[in-house]
Amino acid sequence: MTPKEIILNILNGKDAPRKGVLNPVSSTTVEQMKITNSYFPEAHYDAKKMFELSRASYEVLNYDGIMPVFSVVIEAYAAGCSVNWGEPEMMPQILGKLWKGYSDIEIKKDFLSNHAVRAVLDCITMLKNKYPDVTVIGKVFGPWTLSYDFFGVEDFLIKTIEEPEEVKDILNKLSEITVKFADAQIKAGADVITVADHATRDLCSPISYRDFLIPIHSMLASQIKAPIMLHICGDTLDRIEYISRTGMASFHFESKVDACRAVEIADKRIKLIGNINNTSTLLFRKPHDVKKEVDYAMNCGVDIIGPECAVPLITPLENLKEISRAVKERTISNV
Repeated sequence: MTPKEIILNILNGKDAPRKGVLNPVSSTTVEQMKITNSYFPEAHYDAKKMFELSRASYEVLNYDGIMPVFSVVIEAYAAGCSVNWGEPEMMPQILGKLWKGYSDIEIKKDFLSNHAVRAVLDCITMLKNKYPDVTVIGKVFGPWTLSYDFFGVEDFLIKTIEEPEEVKDILNKLSEITVKFADAQIKAGADVITVADHATRDLCSPISYRDFLIPIHSMLASQIKAPIMLHICGDTLDRIEYISRTGMASFHFESKVDACRAVEIADKRIKLIGNINNTSTLLFRKPHDVKKEVDYAMNCGVDIIGPECAVPLITPLENLKEISRAVKERTISNV
């Protein structure tokens, strides 16, 4: 099978000859920028630079998928937020808030014409044409994360307590951005879509996930016409049960959650992706340490192996390459 066939078979519950290998969020590093001669910040908003840097996931790391949206700011920027686009060793940042309440929300009709949005769409088409047998992964942000971006984290979280009905209205309205951008990426050639929605434990209680986000994530699963890889940072053990009810194809989770425990709770209702540690193992340890974590995740039954989140930009190349090497060598040894 081709890498794309392996990933799509896994996500659709069909047989595959091995575990998948990819990162639904950013795997890029400064080393990869040097290899491809494509650097931040241009690679965030220039389609050709984005293409050159993103394809290192396949050409250099030997992963089964390519995800070209490195930053977390595209939707916010297109909606009108000010952005610091960063530098080679610093990711972009959103500067300030845009709105105070639901009545302020204005989704621009020309959202998809924004130059940073167009760069993502053009890059996806370029990847699709160049790598038809590799999984091309689009990425959008869910409405919980967009609410942080537009209203500020503190102000939005206060609303969840003081004005829960307004929060539900906000989430429903901002979902239009998520679906619109996802649809455009699918039309451009994306095979699957990452929905990153940072409803992590320290910012969103399991009850809040149940009450606010099960309906929203279920709606996204039904409206986005491609398999979804839901990404939530942090310790998500207390909401995997809820996530498994949403209809999402898969869940990308961090090493703060034990892989075997995640598999147990998911109970085959949703495919699991991850959960190789970034901040300790990939960043500071050696390939043999990476292999141990890969083996553990595979033994537990994680379906697609990869870094737990966007990797630190100075992560050693050999550690990232070891993930693919360990999965594929084990597959060969089991034949």
